[in-house]
Amino acid sequence: MNRPMRRAATGTAALSLALALAACGQTDGTQTPAADGAAKTIGLLLPENASSTRYEAFDKPLIESTVTGLCPKCVIDYANADGNEATQKRQFDDLLAKGVKVILLDPVNAKSTAPWVEAAAAKGAKVVAYDRLAEGKVAAYVSFDNGRTGELQGQALLDALGPKAAAANVVMINGAESDPNAGMFKAGAHRALDGKVKKIAYEQSGEWKPEVATAKMNEAIKSLGKDGIQAVYAANDGMAASVIEALKAAGIKNVPVGGQDASIDAVRRVLTGEQTYTIYKPYKPEAEAAGTIAVQLVEGMDISSVASAITESGGVRIPSLLLTPIVVTKAKVQVTVVGGGLYKAADLCTPQVADACAAAGVK
Repeated sequence: MNRPMRRAATGTAALSLALALAACGQTDGTQTPAADGAAKTIGLLLPENASSTRYEAFDKPLIESTVTGLCPKCVIDYANADGNEATQKRQFDDLLAKGVKVILLDPVNAKSTAPWVEAAAAKGAKVVAYDRLAEGKVAAYVSFDNGRTGELQGQALLDALGPKAAAANVVMINGAESDPNAGMFKAGAHRALDGKVKKIAYEQSGEWKPEVATAKMNEAIKSLGKDGIQAVYAANDGMAASVIEALKAAGIKNVPVGGQDASIDAVRRVLTGEQTYTIYKPYKPEAEAAGTIAVQLVEGMDISSVASAITESGGVRIPSLLLTPIVVTKAKVQVTVVGGGLYKAADLCTPQVADACAAAGVK
C-alpha cells in the first residue's frame, strides 16, 4: 500500500464556518440537494468496541447529534462490526442495497476497502473515511495526524525515562497491521525513539486485541528477562492495560507504559501512576467534521470549507481534515480531558482514585 502523504490542519475555524454554512443550507451551486427517502439516510459503520470504548461512547452519539442538528430530516443507519471484516462488508453491502448515498466508514481492514468504494461509486454513493484511511477513491477523510500521534507517544516514553533513555530496552506492542493508522503510529514512534534509546528490543503487533497484547508481552518478558525491559510502547489503552497486568504478574515494577485514546480507565491509571501517559484525541471536532461533511454530501454541498487539506494515497488526492492529538500525563489531566470536557471530574474521580485526583489537582 502506498504510504499516504498528508497536510495537517487543526481545522477549528474552518469547522465552525462549515457548521454555519451547513445550517444555512449553502451549496456550491453545481449539485442538486438530495431528495427525501434513502438519499437522506447516512450510513455509519464503526469497526469495533472491545479494544477501545471510544466508538460507542463518543463517536457514534457525537456524529448522530451533528447530523440531526444540521439536517433534521436526515437519519443515521448505524452498525458496529465488532472487529470482524466480513461482518463490516455485509453491513456495507446492506447500506448500498438500501440505496444509501453517503457512508461514513471506519474500516476494520482498510487494505480491503478499494472494491467496496468502487461498488459504492457504481451505485452513486460516496464514502467518507473516518478515523482510518480506507483505500480507494473516497470522497473525504477525517482523522488525526497519526504520524504525529506516534511521535508524541514515543517522546512521552523518552520524557518518562529521562537520563535512563540511552540505556533503555523498549518493547513495542503495535496496532493491527490491517489498520493504516497503526503503521503511522508505529512510524512516528520510531522517529521519536530510534537513536534515543539503547534499542527496540522486542516489537510485535498486538492486533488491537488485549488478549494478543498479553501474549506478546509475556513473550517479551520471557525473551528479555525481568531486568531487560525499561519501557513499553502500547499503541492503545486497551493493550496498555493488558501490558500493565502482564508486567505486574511477572513482578516487574517501575516500567513506563503508554497508550492512546484517553479511555476513562486509562486516565485513572495515569492518575494512579500505573500508566505513564495516554493520547487524547478530542473526538468532538473529529465527529462534528465527519457529520458535517456527510450532511454536505447528502445535500449536494461543497465540502472544502471542512476538508481543506489534501491526503495523497495511491495516486488519489483526498479532501481531508487532520486534527492534532494531545499527550495526557498525570500533571495534564485537569487541563486536557477534564478542561476539554471529555470527562467530568465527578465521573473520573471514583473513590478508588479520589486521592490521586486530589494530588493531581483534578476538580
